[in-house]
Amino acid sequence: MAVTFQDYYETLGVSRKATDKEIKTAYRKLARKWHPDLHSGKDKEAAEEKFKHINEAYEVLSDADKRSKYDRLGANWRAGQDFTPPPDMDGFQYYTNAGGGGAGGFSDFFETLFGGAGGSPFSRAGRAGWAPRQGPLRGQDVESELELTLEEAYRGGEKTIQMSSREICPACGGAGIVNNAFCNRCGGTGTNNTTRTLTVKIPPGVQDGSRIRLKGQGGEGMTGGARGDLYMKIHLAPHPIYKIDGYDLETEVTLRPEQAVLGDQIAVPTLDGPVNMKVPAGFRAGRRLRLREKGLPRKEGRGDQYVRIKIDIPDNLSDQEQELYRQLAELRKGV
Repeated sequence: MAVTFQDYYETLGVSRKATDKEIKTAYRKLARKWHPDLHSGKDKEAAEEKFKHINEAYEVLSDADKRSKYDRLGANWRAGQDFTPPPDMDGFQYYTNAGGGGAGGFSDFFETLFGGAGGSPFSRAGRAGWAPRQGPLRGQDVESELELTLEEAYRGGEKTIQMSSREICPACGGAGIVNNAFCNRCGGTGTNNTTRTLTVKIPPGVQDGSRIRLKGQGGEGMTGGARGDLYMKIHLAPHPIYKIDGYDLETEVTLRPEQAVLGDQIAVPTLDGPVNMKVPAGFRAGRRLRLREKGLPRKEGRGDQYVRIKIDIPDNLSDQEQELYRQLAELRKGV
């Protein structure tokens, strides 16, 4: 018996490669738009029909087994075409009691493929996209970014942060539906905005781009499932003194001309506090000196700190200093 083919992907406006999350998002958006309670008169009748098709599409595409069976029909069918079960689909069971629309109000096409397995449009835990028969489902892992100063990353410790997240609505259990109507508390989305205060333990020497795992602080589980994990991706804020290159650091120190010519002992800032560094005589601008193991911690030892030399003329030279520079210029003529 021929029935009308239903293109469930087209009904929800998603591709055949859509993820479960994309399917759920599309369903909720359309369900809010076409819910019969939001329409009146002739529009209400059209909305009821549209709403029925949306729920039927979601009934199939949100269930892994039904979706797999439906996908075996191939992508060449179009909505509105006559559909007769192919005779060469091995292991594919069809039902012949189509025609009554089913107890749940689904189409003949649905009944042909799945029999009376659908139930009512709101039978699957309020259309939230999961069913109690699936058992507890662990929540999704979540990734966020945590910005640290170089000093915080170097020393480690604890950092308190505020995290905004979407939590399952306690009024509807994440279904978005209460008594066949949209949940007033979450507006039919199934989730509410919440803010949590978390304490993150930062290991000393954490690197830019690395991740810190906070077990059980991710997305909420479903039907009693455990929460997922929260991964904090480390981002080191720009530093006014240091440039970071892996485990090594670089900073810049300015010398006066006579220090560069004659050499000197100068104070250099490091993560452990200032240290004295010897600048050899005749040191040129742009060259670097190395302070061993004054960089960031690694598995064995620490990186190095490089000091790039810059030479500059002091401001507000005295008359005597200017005279000495003129004498030096005379001495250097012809050299």
